[in-house]
Amino acid sequence: MKLRLIPSLLMFISAYFPLALIFIIKDLDEATFLPSHPVTATVIMAVTLFACAVVLLAASKIKSGLPVKVTKVSNKSGDMFTYTIPYMISFYNFNLGDWKTLLSLFVFMSLMFALAYRTKNVFINPVMALAGYGLYDCQFKDGKRDVQGLLISKHEFQLGDTCVIERLSTHLYFVSSVQSEEQK
Repeated sequence: MKLRLIPSLLMFISAYFPLALIFIIKDLDEATFLPSHPVTATVIMAVTLFACAVVLLAASKIKSGLPVKVTKVSNKSGDMFTYTIPYMISFYNFNLGDWKTLLSLFVFMSLMFALAYRTKNVFINPVMALAGYGLYDCQFKDGKRDVQGLLISKHEFQLGDTCVIERLSTHLYFVSSVQSEEQK
């Protein structure tokens, strides 16, 4: 199953909302507390806020899926820290009014997106983590088949629980609900 480009791009952009906020803060005029480059700042904020809203709304709308029994689980939410590398550029002298800086940032972020899209790591997203979603490497039973995959879940679960999952890509699934072993 191939990732769709537009949803993947929105996921990627939403992951960098905090970075956009840092850039806008660094662009504030000390006397007026308004951005020195208001058009650029407004476009950056609007695009990242739109991406965050769409991603979080889409995640909240997933309600169905296939029930599977979790047979092995490990928390991979710490992998979301890989997004911190591009945040380092915010601590250098960065000017939202310099077209060369903006073009360089665009090229860098395009490369980051291409890598995230190709490796299907676009779903490892710190904004999703802040919204309460975790990333888990799991093995589960789909009927009689054992399947290995990554689960994105806002619900806590453990070994033996039944998760209702929706497939997002080849080895990536979204958990829409959980029935714990005790509830059975």
